[in-house]
Amino acid sequence: MDLISHRLIQCMNTSAELHPFAAQEDDLIARAKARDADAFAGLVILHGQRLHRLLIRLLGNQADAEDVAQEVLIRAWRGLPSFQGNAQFSTWLHRIAVNEANRHLERRGIIRTVTIDEAPELADEPRHAPPAVVEARELREQVTTCVEELPPHYRAVIALVDIEGRANEDAAGLLQIGVRNLKSRLHRARTTVRRCVEAMMR
Repeated sequence: MDLISHRLIQCMNTSAELHPFAAQEDDLIARAKARDADAFAGLVILHGQRLHRLLIRLLGNQADAEDVAQEVLIRAWRGLPSFQGNAQFSTWLHRIAVNEANRHLERRGIIRTVTIDEAPELADEPRHAPPAVVEARELREQVTTCVEELPPHYRAVIALVDIEGRANEDAAGLLQIGVRNLKSRLHRARTTVRRCVEAMMR
């Protein structure tokens, strides 16, 4: 597995639409569980970009995200035979990503309070863009900056619920906390981001 980890990282940046088996995830999972490395590479193509964005949002930078992505893929490959299909493959993979992100943060001496994607950027506006477009871009940049400055456990709930659009129950399951706890963190995270943006606009 270690010998093909570089290839798998490359697969993460491949568009899922280009994969010939994009509509056959169940078949890819079955073959990968039987230790078919090409099938596992197909799964990485299908889910890699979203996984990569998730790790960037959890860890805050590209370099750490790429390092942890390798560990996530290695653990997923080794653990795939035990995957029972009780949850979606993407949920199972993201749960591994959360755990590995936590381990990485612990090694860096950051308090472990759970973690987990990057707000979509606006396309570059024309040189003489209307003021409303410029203001929208500036607001998006301010929000992104404030989200990146959140503590990991607040950044995680914002990433999962507000950016990825996951239901509260799904997000709580990934973070291994109760729904009530998640709602409390989400409220505090949103309040912190709002106050941060307001301060930047003064």
